[in-house]
Amino acid sequence: MFSTARDHWQTFTQKVPYAAVLGFLVKWLLYGGMIGLIVGSASAFFLTSLEYVTGLRVEHSWLLFLLPVGGALVSYIYIKLGKNSSKGNNLIIEGIQNGHESIPLRMAPLVLFGTLVTHLFGGSAGREGTAVQMGGSLAEGFGKLVKAGGSDRTILLMCGISAGFGSVFGTPLAGTIFGLEVIAIGLMSYQALIPCFIASFIGNLVATKLWGIGHIHYAVGQIPVLTVSVLAKVVLASILFGLTSLLFSKLTHFLKKWFTRVFGNPVLKSAVGGVIVIGLVYLVGSRDYLGLGVPLIADSFEKDVSPLTFLWKLIFTSTTLGAGFQGGEVTPLFAIGSTLGNALAGPLQLYGPFLASLGFIAVFCGAANTPIACFIMGIELFGSEGAVFMFIACIVSYLFSGHSGIYTSQQLGVSKSGVIMATQKDRNQKDQR
Repeated sequence: MFSTARDHWQTFTQKVPYAAVLGFLVKWLLYGGMIGLIVGSASAFFLTSLEYVTGLRVEHSWLLFLLPVGGALVSYIYIKLGKNSSKGNNLIIEGIQNGHESIPLRMAPLVLFGTLVTHLFGGSAGREGTAVQMGGSLAEGFGKLVKAGGSDRTILLMCGISAGFGSVFGTPLAGTIFGLEVIAIGLMSYQALIPCFIASFIGNLVATKLWGIGHIHYAVGQIPVLTVSVLAKVVLASILFGLTSLLFSKLTHFLKKWFTRVFGNPVLKSAVGGVIVIGLVYLVGSRDYLGLGVPLIADSFEKDVSPLTFLWKLIFTSTTLGAGFQGGEVTPLFAIGSTLGNALAGPLQLYGPFLASLGFIAVFCGAANTPIACFIMGIELFGSEGAVFMFIACIVSYLFSGHSGIYTSQQLGVSKSGVIMATQKDRNQKDQR
């Protein structure tokens, strides 16, 4: 009966094309809305839990010494229960690219638990990876429930990414574009534009209005007048943002391979990584680089920060993720970028919060290879007054970060520069191995 009705519908839409458009819109209002509701609620629970465990860590400083134990425990659970869930965000991306990778529902609770453990004991990691993995896993589960296949399954997974990203950062428009843009460098699938927007918009609405989740917004203040001098300084800063993105990606990939080669057992690898992070805390003499790095971001918009703050946050985060701890990269990249921008304000003689806002989006842009999503995120978080500068910062950082990034499964759709296309593609393939 179902197949007969579908055949009649296809015949009808061939005669009345706009009926197909209406059917597509109605279907994805339903599907995208359900993904937004499910993933937005999951993000709300995650953010509430994350705030709670972060408060515990700050209140009880001795929890840091359990970081090796926590990392070992999570790695052991992934060995026993995780299967291909250990591939993280790359599993979601590969599932969209080729359709062959099955994304288990267990990924959502596993990455949630692993990330909370990381933050409870002081690992330096983010939250976007958790939101994206939960979103992809829950979207896959929903797709199986409604028996979605082919392109519908692909779009559902992209909706899961968009809903997770949009709801966890409070940026529904950036979440929409991120789900389209992150799959392949230089390409976007506009077929999924409306579904991803619905999922991201509803996801953010559910998290903020239904569950009362609040998101931090930072005041940029003074925006400089566009002059040749200011433009040149912004371009120079953006080049440095792009190179910092490249450094972060390369160091993180190197440490992942190094830890795996030296400590073949994942449990031992995470335990040793936790010991190294503790050692870094005492080497630097500060716990400011643990966790998400939100206080560092706030400082970069309110006062002068140390010129080496961005570098220490980069090292802490690369070490944490390289050792196999769960969590994302994005919020630490926000911290790295904003503190670097603040540090460049003096030498470039530009307003500190202004450069911090550019670094905030541009370093993430270079690492994720998502310039349009990051530009839109800048407008959502900082307003449109500095839109021209934000766009320049994103595209320059995107160009100078090369073709490597934090997502090794990200395909090279269109080269940023034909001169370096072949060599960077080869390097990306090596990073995946």
